[in-house]
Amino acid sequence: MFLINRNKRFKRIIILNKVIKKEIRNYSEKLKVPEVNIPFSNGRNLNISTGQYARLADGCAVAALGDTAVMVTVVSKTKPSPSNFLPLVVDYRQKSAAAGRIPTNFFRRELGPTEREILTSRLIDRSLRPLFPENFNCETQVICNMLAVDGVNNPDVISINAAAAALSLSDVPWNGPIGAVRVGLIDNEVIINPTRKELQLSELNLVISATKRNLVVMLEGNANSILQQDLLKAIKTGTKEIQNIVSELERLQKAFGKPKRLLETPPELSEEIIEALKSLSNMRVREIFKNYTYDKLGRDYALADVRTDVLEKIRASFPRVFEEEKRCDGHDFDQLRNIECKVDLYKPLHGSAMFQRGQTQVFCTVTLDSNESALRLDPLSMLTSGIKEKNFFLHYEFPPFATKETGRLGPIGRREMGHGALAEKGLAPTIPHDFPFTIRLTSEVLESNGSSSMASVCGGSLALMDAGVPLSAPAAGVAIGLITRYEKSKGSIEDYHLLTDLLGIEDYMGDMDFKVAGTKKGITALQADIKIPGLPLKIVMEAIQKAADAKSKIIVIMSNCLDKPRTERKDNWPVCEKLELEAHKRPRLLGVGGINMKKLFAETGVVVSQVDDTTFQIFAPNQIAMDEAKEIINKLLTTEKAPELEFGGIYSATIVEVRDIGLMVTLYPGMPPALLHNSQLDQRKIAHPSVLGLEEGHEIQVKYFGRDPVSGLMRLSRKVLQATPK
Repeated sequence: MFLINRNKRFKRIIILNKVIKKEIRNYSEKLKVPEVNIPFSNGRNLNISTGQYARLADGCAVAALGDTAVMVTVVSKTKPSPSNFLPLVVDYRQKSAAAGRIPTNFFRRELGPTEREILTSRLIDRSLRPLFPENFNCETQVICNMLAVDGVNNPDVISINAAAAALSLSDVPWNGPIGAVRVGLIDNEVIINPTRKELQLSELNLVISATKRNLVVMLEGNANSILQQDLLKAIKTGTKEIQNIVSELERLQKAFGKPKRLLETPPELSEEIIEALKSLSNMRVREIFKNYTYDKLGRDYALADVRTDVLEKIRASFPRVFEEEKRCDGHDFDQLRNIECKVDLYKPLHGSAMFQRGQTQVFCTVTLDSNESALRLDPLSMLTSGIKEKNFFLHYEFPPFATKETGRLGPIGRREMGHGALAEKGLAPTIPHDFPFTIRLTSEVLESNGSSSMASVCGGSLALMDAGVPLSAPAAGVAIGLITRYEKSKGSIEDYHLLTDLLGIEDYMGDMDFKVAGTKKGITALQADIKIPGLPLKIVMEAIQKAADAKSKIIVIMSNCLDKPRTERKDNWPVCEKLELEAHKRPRLLGVGGINMKKLFAETGVVVSQVDDTTFQIFAPNQIAMDEAKEIINKLLTTEKAPELEFGGIYSATIVEVRDIGLMVTLYPGMPPALLHNSQLDQRKIAHPSVLGLEEGHEIQVKYFGRDPVSGLMRLSRKVLQATPK
């Protein structure tokens, strides 16, 4: 009996050990970091992993390309928001520690978001937002933290892929995954995810986000007036590369992703309520849209009367264009609104223009200043973008009165920053690299009824030409809209219409806002905001062609106002000249502590900046100030001919100033003071000239040893004339 019980205990122990070993093995397998390596056609790999960091978040993924790595977390509340839109927030943050740097601000810590961080956040947001379910309105936050940056690979595209992975792995409802690549064009060869150096040589900088089956969800980029066929080739190549990313993310999601939450299905309206809404609103809405005499405000006021109770019915009525082949303002699908242009609006401005397209109006001004006024980037943005400073930048403003609203005027918002950056990309390739001035272009939206950013490109181009900036070609921009009959059950587009020159209401109720800017020759910038889960390449290509046709028409209209940059100088145009100066004459020009240059700026407004050892740049606000400054500079540099000093000669020097580090002395009248350092005053080591009893006005004997070959300063010594102490 004892043996039987003992055998049973042994069997239980053996079984228990097997169970424990199995649990340990399963637990250790869970600790392994699941990851995928995604190869690109250029031989480089994108690594995406999960399960190691931030495991309390709904989803987390780390993506790395080269030695640049970004971690993205997703957290979403389970309770729906009372709002009728998706409260999605995307925050991209650059950390100085990721580059092995300490922040240079007073607090030595990261402060508010920089412009680059805001623009990258918007880029990621526009890639993710179209794929959230229509009835999902839970507050969701996506945070992108830069873990490491190598200065070679740009972290923005890596962040999009990491965010797509984090959302796919989470339980947050999302119809992804997507993939993203950056596409460059060097010597007519398409480059996938070019490095920072390759991007500087590229004619194209295009970011593409797409789903499987080559459905594009986001486009943004700038180009050096590339041909349309080159852009189409780049888009096709990029979407093809993305398919590999999407398939690998699907595999990762299938193996390690959480089950998606169930969405709360909104209650459906009964047939009786729908019929009642139709009887109350259908005719009113149709009459509003058929009345082509309405302008923006008139139409808005009319719709406001019925909007509260029948907004969804208005959405349903919007596709009436399919039956009536007319837009709500009476224009055809490909028809531009009326365009008016004016330049040289106010004499004090270096350049100015007003551009009006329908009820969208922008007022643009150009200010030319010295290179000292260039926009300098923070050190981390320099490292990630490869740009140290910008000599051309565009500032976009959208005050509330532009849409007949009230609001607080404060710091620039994300939307304004994004619109300004897009317009800047559209104009930058037309500006010569060797232009001697810093250019600040401002665009203030005075009226808005759709596509104010593209109006800023048109008005900005006119203002730049009015300021005499030698543009390579005029640039213009246009927005292309889209309305579709989208079959949700099939996930496909049954019918569609593209709309040239998008209205505000068409942007609000439509399915796409595709902005394209460029010259007659080619495209300089583009940005696509897509509101349905992906567009076929066929529609993307059609939209680009319609934008090219409209862009050419707009440039013709603009040329009737001003067809080329002004060559006749305005009285208030700034002047820039270079001054070649021998190294030893620099102290005579600058003065002690730069006092001469400070006085010159105070008297004339002229700025003198040093280019290299022998070259200075003189910037004057106008020709009169330049003439005054040149007269003052000539007086500073014109002195009696200096006597030739003999190397090794002994001369009498007059002390003109006593400093902590030595004496300032002159050897002859009119000579700029030269420094006689403490180390050359006496055989003994001294801390201050006063210990030798030397004062201003005293004369001492010094030996002359020529000039320093680099600085051009005199080399003098009093010490060598003293007897060596015994």
